[in-house]
Amino acid sequence: MKRFLTLTLACIIFALSFTACTSNNDEDGVYTLRMGLVGDHQDHWRKAQELLLEQGINLEFVFFTDFMTPNRALNDGDIDINAFQHHQFFNNDTANNNYQLTAIGEMFYVPLNLFKNPARISSLEDITDGMTIAVPSDAVNYGRALRFLEQAGLLALDTPEGILPTELDIVEFIVNINIITAESGMLAQILPDVDAAIINTINAFTAGLRPQTDSILQELVEGENRHNLTNLIAIRTEDYVNGGHRMQLFETIVNTFRSDVIRQVILDVYQGALVPVF
Repeated sequence: MKRFLTLTLACIIFALSFTACTSNNDEDGVYTLRMGLVGDHQDHWRKAQELLLEQGINLEFVFFTDFMTPNRALNDGDIDINAFQHHQFFNNDTANNNYQLTAIGEMFYVPLNLFKNPARISSLEDITDGMTIAVPSDAVNYGRALRFLEQAGLLALDTPEGILPTELDIVEFIVNINIITAESGMLAQILPDVDAAIINTINAFTAGLRPQTDSILQELVEGENRHNLTNLIAIRTEDYVNGGHRMQLFETIVNTFRSDVIRQVILDVYQGALVPVF
């Protein structure tokens, strides 16, 4: 089997001094809630932020540079809500870490794209033996990336649909590529050092990459897999169970986001790179 290379990268995580989060009712009747996001290209949430302020909710953004921290921060009470992950990642992360979190709304699904290093290749056909492709390092998106590479015709897997593959499930390298792993937020930064990289669209947009011009293939997302890969909004389970006014605030956030106004922002800005499910 093809030897795998592992790239160890230190993720740059914001040094944030968190305090235990509560809904702060300011003197003017505005409630402040802290939302965890990954990547700062968030036109959809910035528009929702404007709309929510008109409804008495000050949505304060906390930006993370990696995928592993936002759920921990939410579980620990450092933020009130987050919106960055799909169902498959959420289920895996909460189960592995015993996080008490609940999904309360769906947003969109984000097809992965295979982004090219234009100094080395210009199309999928240019990928040849010995070339290097970078993929996400977390178990869920790593398995997803392997399926994407199978879709691209670069390797073959022996894993039933619905089961996350690993390198042990690769039965053939159709093209004798090297695969290296890096944290999702770092993939765009290392693209100049590899031949291609599989990057989440939000991270790609943050780095100035555009699927329409900078990628050579988009992931095919169909059927049940579309639900599994749909991004969601999450809160602590205790807030969901307790209900009351705090839960009403979260419901207002979900309903405001899942509106025609935000849908149009997503369609206009991302042009198919993010696909709303509302």
